[in-house]
Amino acid sequence: MAINEEVYYEGGPHIGELIFNIVLAFTIICIPLTVGALVRALWLRYRITSRRISITGGWMGRDRTDIIYAEIAKIVTVPRGLGAWGDMVVTLKDGSRIEMRAVPKFREVFDYVTDKISPQAKVASGAVGAA
Repeated sequence: MAINEEVYYEGGPHIGELIFNIVLAFTIICIPLTVGALVRALWLRYRITSRRISITGGWMGRDRTDIIYAEIAKIVTVPRGLGAWGDMVVTLKDGSRIEMRAVPKFREVFDYVTDKISPQAKVASGAVGAA
């Protein structure tokens, strides 16, 4: 972590997603969704700081992606779990997309991140009054 970098959020996906998918596993057809939720619960970690978004995931948590706010072109959120958690898709200026699944307090995280991104990205993200 760099000097003067303050951590806003650090942790894994919302536990409600895992619980919901475990309940769905009883339908047998949703077992792949449950396995995905279990893998995310075990190895996915988000770290949102004043300078960047870091996502550690993949098998055994071996993949890491760092996104600096200057590279963000757009952020889209989708509420899940009756609004208790949500998914965020971060689109970068080069057109690539990073999906953040089951982010706890995603509305607060969205507000925090939109405060850090460029005015053009705020407009593209629909952050009203973001001038």
